[in-house]
Amino acid sequence: MKNFKKNQVVIFVAALMLITAGYLNFSNESKNLVPTSSLADSEQIASIGDATLVNANEVVDNSNTNSQSEDISKNNEQSAQTNSEDEYFTQSRLDRDTMYSQMLENYQKILETTNLSNEEKELAQTEIKRINDEKNAIMIAENLIKTKEFEDVVIFINNGNVSVIVKTEKLEENQIAQIQNILTRELNVKVNKINVSNKK
Repeated sequence: MKNFKKNQVVIFVAALMLITAGYLNFSNESKNLVPTSSLADSEQIASIGDATLVNANEVVDNSNTNSQSEDISKNNEQSAQTNSEDEYFTQSRLDRDTMYSQMLENYQKILETTNLSNEEKELAQTEIKRINDEKNAIMIAENLIKTKEFEDVVIFINNGNVSVIVKTEKLEENQIAQIQNILTRELNVKVNKINVSNKK
């Protein structure tokens, strides 16, 4: 009977030890675990937070991008228009100066020809002087016109007729009179031979 009770006590103690060991083991493992519901909640919250943040950024970025795109587009249009206007005056002057250079080159070749008469050589020299004088007079007239608050100007002379194009929104009567006054003085032409126009 005593042995039976001892055995029961031993079994009970052994069982208690096993239960305690199992509990301690589970307790230690459970410290390293996150409950599934908590993990799911935190993941869900994180994903919702990311989605909200991304959407908010997209809205802000799109509005900024649209605004910036419109500004860039407007600036490009204005720049293209300005470049086109500047290009017209620059290219026109270049074409005119090229024409003068070719004319001077042709007359110079005539002078270098040995079988020309003195009269022909004098004619070539007279034309060279006329072209150089005309080029200088045009340059002076263009510079004087620019002092009248015009952004740019180009002058062409053809058979005694003078065409002037100025860069401005519109021409007033007094401005046209100022241009005509400069041209009659510097180019020695009559007012009825002058045509003044504007280009925006």
